[in-house]
Parts: sequence; structure tokens; C-alpha cells
Amino acid sequence: MRLYGLRGAVCAENTAEDITKNVGSMCEELFKRNGLNPTDIVSIQFTMTGDLTALNPAAALRKAHIDFDVTKCALFCSSEPPVANALPRCIRVLVTAYMADNSPIHHVYQNGAEVLRPDFVEK
Repeated sequence: MRLYGLRGAVCAENTAEDITKNVGSMCEELFKRNGLNPTDIVSIQFTMTGDLTALNPAAALRKAHIDFDVTKCALFCSSEPPVANALPRCIRVLVTAYMADNSPIHHVYQNGAEVLRPDFVEK
């Protein structure tokens, strides 16, 4: 087993419902594509742009109705540094998890965040 960093991002409207829906969708896809189990995860760290104020993405993930138990995962959120011309309404995630050595890595960018890393977008 080796420690990996899995990345993702999603854009959302500034409502608790939309943040919950989009964070849940992005994370569920990230967990599924990489074959993760809750016990594989060391931590899940989020950043969010300053224009998203309705709900913390860590709380959103706990509330999301996904088929993955995050209740024992260490979750953390911080503000994205303000940068000129940054993508608005964006939530980024870094999942640190143990996976088999030489596992293929699948990052997930959704709902407009694909422009951040088009090289990571899977068709």
C-alpha cells in the first residue's frame, strides 16, 4: 500500500442544497473511480472560494446522501486564497488515501471546474 493524493473540484451555486449536491457528487465519483473504502482515507481537505458562504463543504459531505460512510474520515476546510481571475464558486478537494502500489489515479473535475485541469478530465 502507498499513500496517494487524489484531487477534484466542482463549481456550485451559493446555496446549502447546491453545495451539498455538488460536493456529494464529486466526492462519490472520486471514491468510486479510485475504488476507495472509508478505511483507506487518511483525510479529506477542502478549499472554497470566498463567494461560497452558504455551507462548509466538509459539512456538506457529511449531509450528502452518498453510498460512502465518511463519518470516521478526518474532514477539513479552508478558504481558497483570493487570486485575480480565479474560477468563481469553486470547491476543491484533496483526498489523502492508501491505495495499492502503482494504482491508476483518477481525479474528478465537474460542473464547470473541468477548466482548471483539462488534462485530468476523463471522457
